[in-house]
Amino acid sequence: MMSEIPFRYDQVGSLLRPKELKEARKKFQNGLLTKEELTTIEDVEIIKVIEKQKKIGLKAVTDGEFRRRWWHLDFIAGLNGITVYDFVTTAFGITTEAQGTYVSGKLSYNNLHPFIHHFKFTKKHAGNDVVAKQTIPGPNMIYLDSFILSKQYNEKPVYSDKDGFVEDLIKTYQDVILAFYEVGCRYLQLDDTSWGALFDDRFRELIKNNGYDPDELIQEFGDITEKVLENKPTDLDITFHFCKGNFQSKWLYNGSYEMIAKRLFSIEAFSGFFLEFDDERSGGFEPLRFIGNQKVVLGLVTTKTPELEDKEVIKNRIIEASKTVPLEQLCLSPQCGFSSTHEGNKVTEDDQWKKLSLVIDIAKEVF
Repeated sequence: MMSEIPFRYDQVGSLLRPKELKEARKKFQNGLLTKEELTTIEDVEIIKVIEKQKKIGLKAVTDGEFRRRWWHLDFIAGLNGITVYDFVTTAFGITTEAQGTYVSGKLSYNNLHPFIHHFKFTKKHAGNDVVAKQTIPGPNMIYLDSFILSKQYNEKPVYSDKDGFVEDLIKTYQDVILAFYEVGCRYLQLDDTSWGALFDDRFRELIKNNGYDPDELIQEFGDITEKVLENKPTDLDITFHFCKGNFQSKWLYNGSYEMIAKRLFSIEAFSGFFLEFDDERSGGFEPLRFIGNQKVVLGLVTTKTPELEDKEVIKNRIIEASKTVPLEQLCLSPQCGFSSTHEGNKVTEDDQWKKLSLVIDIAKEVF
């Protein structure tokens, strides 16, 4: 029997940080709040946002990623063998402070990783009537950003060859998955935008300049992901989320899913794929012809702009997608989170809840 996860109406994970939380984080950075005081405020706001998600009718709830600065980096930074550094980026078309990571030692899972404690808190306050969903960046985020494209790593490699690193990367993620499972996680999502670099012309050049073949990496990214999921418990649903970048309503990658679709969608251990289809840049539904029995969560409602989508337009796009993937395998969600970084997208909390409610309404009518 097919699991209900991902749900017919679902969400990607991150939610806009409330004003109280943003102010507390600023005070903490300026030394006006202790870590314990910040955690207490995070706890209060997470309990509130879980209740709000339950109230509008979501079946999967998250902590909104309220304890993170970045959707990916906070998790990666908690692993052994990773160093974080600060830099200024113009990658999203704006100049802004950012952080990156590089592999600086033998990569492994950290038994004291704070995300495990964070999940336990979410699960406790989610209760038994909804599913607590945990999101983490996928393994290829580390492979691409902290290894292949990392200037720091390439100047001072710590592995004698790539194979040794890949082996440790796979083992690290296998350990991560089991650690979440042991504390009761049954819905885990791998957010992995790194696949976008494999079809974006500018990033393909960067990859080649670092001595790698982006076409070979398509196969290898798939192989790594499959091995990571190899020992997954049968009652743990793991989904995959992909978007082409989401930073203060800006995006990063250009190109179509076509180049990566066959390899990515052949990963049978995923229960479903959350895919971005919110604008023309996302391309059509043709690459979905490679989907097997997994569910496809259509990201048709954008988190980048405040305008509420037309219900009939979204319904028609679902019907259009059903010509490629059977309707019973389709689900609906926003195309990404609302706050992939602590700054958040250029939308209000009111916009956010209206869009999530719209997803629920449409899904109930269509499915």
